Amino acid sequence: MAEPWFADTDPETLARFIQLHREMPPGQRVARVFELSEMQRSLQEANVRAMYPHASEREIFLRTAARRLSRELMIQVYGWDPAEHP
Repeated sequence: MAEPWFADTDPETLARFIQLHREMPPGQRVARVFELSEMQRSLQEANVRAMYPHASEREIFLRTAARRLSRELMIQVYGWDPAEHP
């Protein structure tokens, strides 16, 4: 049952976690996905800020977005090429 990414989780704990999520109303599950997505974006932004302490807010935004979007899409949408800004 345990996937490789859950290999360090006690099987009973994992089963309970999955059961709790199955019992959640759909709206609550969707809200949870958005919360986790925001947390992940926030952690990436914090990492970019630590790596580039003198970057502007715009640069922080672009570097964070470049972690989620392809180079081609970054250039098309934002006119910013991550390969030119190591």
